[in-house]
Amino acid sequence: MAFYVAQFLSGLSQAASLFLVAAGLSIIFGVTRIVNFAHGSFYMLGAYLAYMMADMWSGAVGFWGAILLSALTVGLLGVAMEVLLLRRLYRSPELFQLLATFGVVLVVQDVALAIWGPEDLLGPRAPGLDGVVRIFGLPFPQYELFLIVLGPAVLGLLWLTFHRTRWGTLVRAATQDREMTAALGVNQTWLFTSVLFLGSALAGLGGALQIPREAVNLQMDINIVVEAFVVVVVGGMGSVTGAFLAALLIGQLQAFGILIFPGITLVLVFLVMAVVLVVRPYGLLGRAPATARGESHALEPPLYPAGRGLQFAGLALIVALIALPAVLGDYALVVLTEVLILALFAASLHFIMGPGGMISFGHAAYFGLGAYGAALLVEHFDAGMVTGLVVAPLAAGVGALLFGWFCVRLSGVYLAMLTLAFAQIVWSVAFQWYSVTGGDNGILGVWPAAWASPKWVFYYLTLVLCTGGVLLLRRIIFAPFGYALRAGRDSPLRSDAIGLDVTRYQWLAFTLAGTFAGLAGGLYAYAKGSVFPTLLDIPISVDGLVMVLLGGVQTLSGPIVGAAVFHGLETEMVRYTDYWRLLLGLTIILLVLVFPQGIVGALQSRLGARFSPRLREQVAR
Repeated sequence: MAFYVAQFLSGLSQAASLFLVAAGLSIIFGVTRIVNFAHGSFYMLGAYLAYMMADMWSGAVGFWGAILLSALTVGLLGVAMEVLLLRRLYRSPELFQLLATFGVVLVVQDVALAIWGPEDLLGPRAPGLDGVVRIFGLPFPQYELFLIVLGPAVLGLLWLTFHRTRWGTLVRAATQDREMTAALGVNQTWLFTSVLFLGSALAGLGGALQIPREAVNLQMDINIVVEAFVVVVVGGMGSVTGAFLAALLIGQLQAFGILIFPGITLVLVFLVMAVVLVVRPYGLLGRAPATARGESHALEPPLYPAGRGLQFAGLALIVALIALPAVLGDYALVVLTEVLILALFAASLHFIMGPGGMISFGHAAYFGLGAYGAALLVEHFDAGMVTGLVVAPLAAGVGALLFGWFCVRLSGVYLAMLTLAFAQIVWSVAFQWYSVTGGDNGILGVWPAAWASPKWVFYYLTLVLCTGGVLLLRRIIFAPFGYALRAGRDSPLRSDAIGLDVTRYQWLAFTLAGTFAGLAGGLYAYAKGSVFPTLLDIPISVDGLVMVLLGGVQTLSGPIVGAAVFHGLETEMVRYTDYWRLLLGLTIILLVLVFPQGIVGALQSRLGARFSPRLREQVAR
């Protein structure tokens, strides 16, 4: 009995820590509609700053002063991000704001590495709360009890702030209807800045309070932001009370899951999120948006001269790709092969994001399923490369068919988070099923057939398959199926009225996208000669999003250009500096500011501006 009580209390203390971070994330999203990937970075900075200040100052005043001052400092850093970066992007599509915050994540990673180094840092114990209390005879840390009390106290303070102050009333109004709040004359610039301060300060406070509990390290950001997103989505986006209830649920699952379900500990939280979203699409206390005022990802009809120019550019690119092996060395061919594979992966993600209007945070699931489909045939059946490349898209397509049936019934961030949940489920299976997948040791020896083993031969094979896949996706977009898919994206009610089954079209599109991603994954497995669970993990999905958004989600060639730019920058920067994330993050932020529509989108807009409105109207017709 005493053991279970201790586990229950441990779950409550973990829930309190999760709530502090998730509450800030929920408040920021509720008002600004920004999916803030940098929220985990603020959590990590709060921990590092608290460690540094507590190390400089001694005693109880020094420790608790460090906790509070680090939270305020992180809040000011959130304000700086809003003023210098996000404020310039509020009129851009929301996904580009997400891309900008991802750039901030990369910058903060290397800044923290440069200041505090790669080693884990152990913080001091909390003065006055460094002892234990006996609960049914078992010792339990006093600091954990303090956190248990702090969680509801913060919830109470937030409730009073939102229900008893004018500022809180404006925040609740903006959460429910941001456009109407602006129409009533509320200064949204000031409101957004203050919300970023509060949300970031809560993240910093959550990180600062961890220094007596765990070592401060550079992996804190990605770990906590995923859990915070789970809590916010399960509770309902924009609902602080929902975040508190969800944090309690997740905290107890983490405390007792290892005892009751030791085999699925890594995926238990995501299983719960998937079940909640399937049963209650908007979370426990979330509500459906009153209006469908999201930005459109429509593919603008290209101007005739610009479209003709792009066609010639595409043909010239293909000719150049065919001729390049004659002048490139093996290393350059390997990099170019990877670019082609990633271009197909990005194009498959763009297919559901652009024409389909569906955001996916878990597209790596199908890339990884394709890679494992090919690798498992080699490992367990000694199958050849041709068979593996046939099975890879089929395996990914089946996975997309199954997961897509649930995902397409949601929309917006809820759909994106459900795709993330399914991707993490697949990742956990690959990570823990040692007898089949090899676990974290992966599967080795997945090499091309003898006839395709020369670098230039495999390059040409990749060029044919990836180019064919991209062209086939383009053909589908401009086929009747693609037009019906875009109609369902732009006006689902009208599409239903004329007899289009929007959900079925989206489901089929989701399956097609997964199939092409699986083909890319199969090629990647043979290109690398091995497969690991990291191919299914969150960073691969984020990389796909970055490629699509960097190139331009409103263009067909955007994902191809985005894949080339992103992978080229990443590859070259890794070669020349240990702080490649800093340079890559700054480059992404600069590109987002200069090309808020993506690189190709900005170029098309500038080309289109050269032609008269009459010509544009004639071409559109």
